[in-house]
Amino acid sequence: MSIQGVFAPIPTSFTDTGELDLAGWRSNITRWMGTRLHGLVVLGSNGEAPLIDDDEAERLIGEARQQIQSDRLLIAGTGRQSTRATIEASRRAGQVGADLVLVRTPSYFKSQLTTSAFIDHYTAVADASPVPVLLYNFTAVTGVRLPVEAVAELAGHANIVGIKESGPDLSYVGDLVGLAGDGFSVLVGSAPTFLSSLVLGADGGILALASVAPDECLQIYDFVRAGSFDEALAMQRSVTPLAKLVTSIYGVPGLKAALAEIGYIGGIPRMPLLPLEAGPVAQIREQVAQLQAVSSSVIS
Repeated sequence: MSIQGVFAPIPTSFTDTGELDLAGWRSNITRWMGTRLHGLVVLGSNGEAPLIDDDEAERLIGEARQQIQSDRLLIAGTGRQSTRATIEASRRAGQVGADLVLVRTPSYFKSQLTTSAFIDHYTAVADASPVPVLLYNFTAVTGVRLPVEAVAELAGHANIVGIKESGPDLSYVGDLVGLAGDGFSVLVGSAPTFLSSLVLGADGGILALASVAPDECLQIYDFVRAGSFDEALAMQRSVTPLAKLVTSIYGVPGLKAALAEIGYIGGIPRMPLLPLEAGPVAQIREQVAQLQAVSSSVIS
């Protein structure tokens, strides 16, 4: 199974009291389905997955499945700290309609998470999951890195179809691309290095920026596939300032603020995350406007 293209890891919509806003969730998904995105990721890091209860997760995946066309992928985040809980979350996700599960690394007992521990964890999950598994490495938030040696071993599992690497380390991305064979895809999560990763051989991206600027992310992808590298570079330079604001600088609250600027239901993050103050919101507003002005001359 080859996973290629651009996917948006969508935020979860909450009411002002911190409850799920399912009407807003459905409205946003309907709008994303009007773009050329190859699919959506629910309950990833940008979906505030660690702050979502298991029963809420099952409901969100089921609601998303009803909104997402069958020709687009629904990828659901199911990573938990224990192997047992990850297996159960993956089973439930598959039962309510996920096409794939995205399984972030466990991280709590960092010093004991050896290469062998990661291999055993993911093997057990993949053996039990009713749908294919994407490995998920996000060192910036977990504090651990999935060893390349572990990925090389796990890539041979029939039910493990790829990896999402969320960091900007192009050396690590290059190592992953080098070991990937047929049926194992490398997807990246760093929009500021999206072009460079594609040139290295990555198969696509799961990009927070794609929730706000799907057409621009798709243009970079399309330009690279067409060999139009000058055009890809120009678009990469245009998206990078906003990409940084909604990821490494302001994170989920920044992403939700950017969505609100373009008419999506951004909503507030769930505590302990806090909404942005006026200054950062104005900064995001300015970058959204600048990107829209540039894109209007490129994207018909």
